[in-house]
Amino acid sequence: MCPVRVPAPAKINLFLHIVGRRADGYHLLQTAFRLLDWGDDISLRRRDDGRIVRTGDVPGVPAEADLVVRAARALQAASGSSFGADIGVDKRIPMGGGLGGGSSDAASVLIALNRLWGCGLSRARLQEIGLSLGADVPFFIFGQTAFAEGVGEALQALEVPPAWYVMIAPPVAVATAEIFSARELTRNSEPIIMRAFATHTTRNDMQATVCKKFPEVAEALEWLSRYGAARMSGSGACIFAPFDSEGIAAQVVSAAPQGWKVWLARGLDRHPLQDWLE
Repeated sequence: MCPVRVPAPAKINLFLHIVGRRADGYHLLQTAFRLLDWGDDISLRRRDDGRIVRTGDVPGVPAEADLVVRAARALQAASGSSFGADIGVDKRIPMGGGLGGGSSDAASVLIALNRLWGCGLSRARLQEIGLSLGADVPFFIFGQTAFAEGVGEALQALEVPPAWYVMIAPPVAVATAEIFSARELTRNSEPIIMRAFATHTTRNDMQATVCKKFPEVAEALEWLSRYGAARMSGSGACIFAPFDSEGIAAQVVSAAPQGWKVWLARGLDRHPLQDWLE
């Protein structure tokens, strides 16, 4: 069987508020997720022997811990499929960047293998499987701009204006657990309602803590703020700012300090694989 190549787009958090904490220690969030037309690529080939094999190495991520392998095995367990897969990952999304790389990879594997294996599981069932892998995975399976609550799994479709984003990846990897455990982290933001999102003053409640711990993030944020409404995505470290036109955004990219990892991405309203589950 010929390999199938599928995209795993990055996401940004247009805002991220921490509104409380559950009894089990998980933080309760409100956020708006948006997909980007840039990300990783996944190569999949169906196997008939039931084995899940990651082809190629991902620095710092053993195969058994890789979310793409765990996603494939979770789908096997949920569906009872006897098929396996060779899985290759072309990584572009920086790890520890707050752009959802591992979660997006896992979601694309679930969506694609559900089709390649003929499992026939619904979007809702795949979201349940995805949640067992990580809080952001259900969003990528949901497949469109979303207002999210809970730990990020309660999703409602959200309309936002078209935008181009200047993206900056500072040369650091931020461990989400480290930021969530910081004593100074804001955990009591006032909840907002989705229909008021566009007019409400929002922020990223994790940004100040990350900037304090990682000066490189603070430096990138300060620089990009000269050109637009810059903000950190997720738990960091990546910074973004929206622009109305590709031309203006491209000018900002060209003005970036030499040696910085800066690129341009367009916001997507729909996941490229969304129709695979229709």
